Amino acid sequence: MSLDVSPALLAQAEQGEVNEADFVDTVRTSLPYAYRMIEELTAELGAGDRPFADNSVPPPSDAERGQLLRALASDAIRGSLERHFGVRLAFMNCHRVAVFPVGAEQGEAYRRFTSVRSQLLNQVPELRSC
Repeated sequence: MSLDVSPALLAQAEQGEVNEADFVDTVRTSLPYAYRMIEELTAELGAGDRPFADNSVPPPSDAERGQLLRALASDAIRGSLERHFGVRLAFMNCHRVAVFPVGAEQGEAYRRFTSVRSQLLNQVPELRSC
């Protein structure tokens, strides 16, 4: 299980619609490394003049790597984080997370970051098992 879901949030889900803020809070507490990374990259994006902010430092352990994989592989989690932070997320390998402004999907920087070419150029033997 990737999230530590409270009985109250589970009851919301069983009865219908879930308050997204409550869901994001569950993500924040369940996947703190992933949440914090996206939060910090969002702040970096807002403070700079680059078209995106990204992380290129591998997580300190497999536990943190797993958090990133769970957060970014789940459409529900990823979408909620994008809406919460007001960004568009892009993900490459097991740790390279980037945040772009909403709408950047049509821009050159986003297309270049998410391209097959970039994926191939970002490969290194150390990351084969991630």
